Amino acid sequence: MKPQDIREMTMTEITMKLSDLEEELFNLRFRNSMKQLDDSLRIRIIKRDIARLKSILREHELGIRKIASESG
Repeated sequence: MKPQDIREMTMTEITMKLSDLEEELFNLRFRNSMKQLDDSLRIRIIKRDIARLKSILREHELGIRKIASESG
């Protein structure tokens, strides 16, 4: 997921995507602890995507950059 793609999303879409990724990370970690995870690289990718989403949300809070508005 590229930062430019995230900035084109609305605030609601970003928060929904963030919660989905956090849930997926939880499930991947659980499967990894049970030795049932085939692709452990996926955990790192998900963590980086979560960090990107949180960084862009923080940029918006501080007024550094704007994200797409809800109305279009």
